[in-house]
Formats: sequence, structure tokens, C-alpha cells
Amino acid sequence: MYHYDPGVALEELTEEGMVPSPSHLRDMILRSDLTPDEALELNRLFVLYQPAFAEAQKLARIVLEKLAAAGRKG
Repeated sequence: MYHYDPGVALEELTEEGMVPSPSHLRDMILRSDLTPDEALELNRLFVLYQPAFAEAQKLARIVLEKLAAAGRKG
């Protein structure tokens, strides 16, 4: 599945600005062959990623709801 391929996810991020969902990112981390130190470092970054992703989703929802409402008016 493409969403478990870190290379494809990186390409999407670079070309389209699409960030993977936390569940997909977690699965990519779990499927990787990492040393304990690498796994710990990625886990620390992942813990920071989760609330940032949620906040971005929240803000996008607000913007999209306002755009959708403006589209219904006009």
C-alpha cells in the first residue's frame, strides 16, 4: 500500500504539500528497521506531530466551512 511507503509520502509532501495521517506515519515508523535510538528519536518527533496535525485539520475545517457557506450565499 502506497501510504506505508515513506518514499512516496515524502514525494507527496514535496510535490503536493500532503502530510500523512498520524496513523499512517506511525505504521511507517513501526514497519521500519530502526535501532532503539532511532526509534526513540522518531517517536519523540511523532508525539510532536500528532497535535500539529490535529491543529492543522481543525484550522482547515474552519476555513473550508466558511468557504462552503460563502459559496451557498452566492
